[in-house]
Amino acid sequence: MAIVGKKFPSVSIDAMSDMGDDLKINVFEEAVNKNSKVLLFWYPKDFTFVCPTELHAFQAALPEFEQRNTIVIGASCDTNEVHFAWLNTPKDNGGIEGVTYPILADTHRQLSGILDILDQEVNYDEEGNESFSGSNVSFRATYLIDETGKVFHESVNDMPLGRNVKEYLRLIDAYAHVQKHGEVCPANWEEGKEAMNANRTGVAEYLAAN
Repeated sequence: MAIVGKKFPSVSIDAMSDMGDDLKINVFEEAVNKNSKVLLFWYPKDFTFVCPTELHAFQAALPEFEQRNTIVIGASCDTNEVHFAWLNTPKDNGGIEGVTYPILADTHRQLSGILDILDQEVNYDEEGNESFSGSNVSFRATYLIDETGKVFHESVNDMPLGRNVKEYLRLIDAYAHVQKHGEVCPANWEEGKEAMNANRTGVAEYLAAN
């Protein structure tokens, strides 16, 4: 279920801070009340393999997100207690010690269920009895949300495929350019490159110059 162009669901979810504080975070309200963009990224499970590389990559880029007035929030279906244990596990032992942004603990699959990003299928036998297959954890879903709570980007990777953090910085830059200048950003646009007007003349001039 695509939600690009729609408001992000207003749901409060348990979360863990880097200091071990139990939190309740509503991603929609974070964007609106703080007048900030939000990057929410889901990963399958704590104490796994690709996942810590992503959490550290987002942490390394955190100053760049902050420069763009963007809040970073991680999320999985693990509990706060498991998050806290992972936050206290050293990097050289596969942990995420040093990560400072909050991590949602969607243990009851409330938000991930609404977003339809869980690895789960419902199966029915000939008598109509249902059974479930899949890991029931989230895929690598990513949401970019603007200051009004509207989703301007969403993507979902399968479990083995780690994300490119730089692409989200590029998308935030592009959306900020659209917000500020009213122009649209063509393929492979990056900060400092030429954008174009969203009309026939604009695209003709851009293509002729590029």
